[in-house]
Amino acid sequence: MNGTIMKNYKIIAWTACGLLLLSCFTPWAYYADLHKSFNGFFSEKNMYGKPGILFSFIAVVSAVLVPVDKIWAKRTNIIMAAVNLGYLIKTYILFTSCYNAYCPEKAYGIYLLIAGSVLLIITAIFPDTKLAEKNERDGPVPENPAS
Repeated sequence: MNGTIMKNYKIIAWTACGLLLLSCFTPWAYYADLHKSFNGFFSEKNMYGKPGILFSFIAVVSAVLVPVDKIWAKRTNIIMAAVNLGYLIKTYILFTSCYNAYCPEKAYGIYLLIAGSVLLIITAIFPDTKLAEKNERDGPVPENPAS
């Protein structure tokens, strides 16, 4: 099973980025007192800001970094995914918390956002990287003179 996941690492990572982008445009919560659904780019009088901008930026940057087989790209992707996960927690609490005796109804977009963020952090932590093998020309490993 692990081989299959590693084999499809890039497809899973791009799916996570696609889920993040898609979730920004879908309803995250329905506020019955306002009769409105909020998403990543809309909240009443912009009270909650536009978190969809940051989520979209992270999704695009991560999608660009996934095929790059350099260590700096993998590390940058981990940082982006960690920032994304932290911002997800903040956004989830903000959009789904009760206020003035009203509790918003969670919509499917917030679940897509969670799924995309979790997949992104998993693929960032466990990328499909090949370890360089030691060449014979490097010579023998020096012995420890202290022993």
